[in-house]
Amino acid sequence: MTHTIGTADPTKPVRTGRTLRTARAVRGALLAVGLLVAGSAPAQAVSQDVRDNWLYVTVTRGEQGSGDTRSALVLCDPPQGHAQATRACAELARADGDIAGIPPRKILCPMLYAPVTVHAQGEWNGRPREYDRTFSNACELGARTGAVFAL
Repeated sequence: MTHTIGTADPTKPVRTGRTLRTARAVRGALLAVGLLVAGSAPAQAVSQDVRDNWLYVTVTRGEQGSGDTRSALVLCDPPQGHAQATRACAELARADGDIAGIPPRKILCPMLYAPVTVHAQGEWNGRPREYDRTFSNACELGARTGAVFAL
């Protein structure tokens, strides 16, 4: 079974209360980490980079609640967060930050059921973005979302 939470209308946030609390918590953590990394860089410059284009992504293999979850913070100004951040950021830029808008790759995937559930939450050009979906297997995940969840 697959499902998608749409991101086409940024004026109608999904899971409003939890989304806002989580986004604020992630933003605060990013600012703290950014200040530590940047050293003497002005706080406003760090917050501007974080605010523009970032996604906190998680990948859970197996049935939901299995505990085999990996996550990363993908920052796109400059690309960083995981091994394929440059490719992921380029794909996201072409889709205006909408993971569902990334064109699927034309590849053949085996018909094996090994579910992978992904979640992404963040901001793109100042607009909130959220994406949830369960794929039949990792091949289908890669074909539909490119490098965004390649952790």
